[in-house]
Amino acid sequence: MLDLPFLPFCVLLGGLGFVCVIFVSAWCQHWRGGFALDGSAQMFNWHPVLMVTGMVVLYGAAALVYRLPPAWSGPKLPWKVLHSALALAAFGLAVLGLAAVFRFHNDHGTPNMYSLHSWLGLATVLLFSCQWLAGFSAFLLPWAPAWLRALYKPVHVFFGSTILMLSVASCVSGINEKLFFSLKNGTTEYKRLPTEAVFANTLGLLILLFGVLVLGALARPSWKRPDADSPDSCQ
Repeated sequence: MLDLPFLPFCVLLGGLGFVCVIFVSAWCQHWRGGFALDGSAQMFNWHPVLMVTGMVVLYGAAALVYRLPPAWSGPKLPWKVLHSALALAAFGLAVLGLAAVFRFHNDHGTPNMYSLHSWLGLATVLLFSCQWLAGFSAFLLPWAPAWLRALYKPVHVFFGSTILMLSVASCVSGINEKLFFSLKNGTTEYKRLPTEAVFANTLGLLILLFGVLVLGALARPSWKRPDADSPDSCQ
């Protein structure tokens, strides 16, 4: 890979995340009828917006906190708190997104949890909740021993990347599923590739690109905290 500086990359990635949020919001507003809190189809529209914002963009930002050069020196506690707070905010948005889709399904007599997208999405949120609780217990509570933190750290890193991949897969499959359900019965069919399908497919590609870039940044050795393997990093 090219030896790119992290901060310009971070600005580019932040812009891409912002574009993802704008795209999913514009899709739901322009083609899907906007937003509401009454259990209608407009309430369902909160689901993709909150999931993309929380489980992809905010979660990706949380994953990259320790790649920021200011986090490479000095105490790690403020960065741990920021990492945990961003992840918790992502989880909160995901819970609200799940509440929106379950409310919509229940009010319209639609079965819950029957599609692969729903299984994958719920599994991702449940795994993320376990990840957050385990990380909070191991790295923020003062009574966790150093040996336990050192043992759990690579597990935490592995599942962090895994959850991001699952989040991207859930969002992309959800976009595809929504297009199949919506583009029929009086609208231009999905296979005819109407403007909405092109827009939403582009959104899926942007989400995928965002996830790939985050994973690439996490894997880049030169962007890791220099003392990542020292005893101080586990304090």
